[in-house]
Amino acid sequence: MKSFQANDLRNLVTEVVSAYKAEKHQWLLESPEVLREGVFDPGILKAIFTAGGPGSGKSFVADMLMGARSLEPPNHERYFEKNTSYLPSGIKYVNSDTLFERGLKKMGINPKDLADIEQLPGDELWNIIQGEDEPESIRAVAKGQLAAKRAFFESGRLGVLVDGTGRQYEKILRQKEKMEKLGYDTAMVFVNTSLDVAQQRNKGRDRRLPEETVEDLWNQVQENLKAYAQLFGNDFSIIMNDAPGPPPDAAVKAMDDFVAAPVENKIGQAWIEGELERRGVQTLEPGGAGGFRGDRESAKRIQQMRDQQGEE
Repeated sequence: MKSFQANDLRNLVTEVVSAYKAEKHQWLLESPEVLREGVFDPGILKAIFTAGGPGSGKSFVADMLMGARSLEPPNHERYFEKNTSYLPSGIKYVNSDTLFERGLKKMGINPKDLADIEQLPGDELWNIIQGEDEPESIRAVAKGQLAAKRAFFESGRLGVLVDGTGRQYEKILRQKEKMEKLGYDTAMVFVNTSLDVAQQRNKGRDRRLPEETVEDLWNQVQENLKAYAQLFGNDFSIIMNDAPGPPPDAAVKAMDDFVAAPVENKIGQAWIEGELERRGVQTLEPGGAGGFRGDRESAKRIQQMRDQQGEE
């Protein structure tokens, strides 16, 4: 039985990787653009953290902020396939839950049944799903996939959106410090709701949680709100999401401005200049062996960065 389960999980990893490659190729066929890499990408060296309890709608809001979903009611149509990491802003999603839920479905487990499965006598099935000490559990495999994906993004200093609840302040603090040491500018979007709304939405989620868990997570996130506001300062946005609809125009503009602004982190600025030199880029104009190989907006941001450095 153990061998069968392990083989199933190995097959799952293979299928997920294949699906990811197919998704990437399909998007490139449907939306051909200049292929960019690393220093030439839009959104480089920008890290956005989300916070909000289960049922807050933070992933839905993040889709609209990042241009993956329409701001127009009633359906807020999604422009891109679910969970794609290729967005106009250049920001890549970092979220293990999507990979976890995909793994559950591949194993024939309905995410809505997790709360009931957790209450079953014996822990064999639960360990296969969530086992912290089981390296081949569905959750562990999803986290491993995410770690590899995130390492790839960070190696090229690609922009990332780290989608989480924010219930552990120290964890967010460590991640923020790590990203800034890599050269990233950081920001947070805190998506908030009342507890009653969170409970109601939780009932309609694919991966429904027990009511006690929702309340406990909601309280933990609320306790961190002021601390996050102080930690991120001017790059902290809070969105009240009790009523359905798009995020406020001010929140959309704040994220657009953050992503579009030239990199302020000194480590990031040095990385950009080093990469341009390493790649033989002699001008921010396109064309030729020494030309810039990204889009004009990316070149414009680099020029703005240099202009600001000259003013300091």
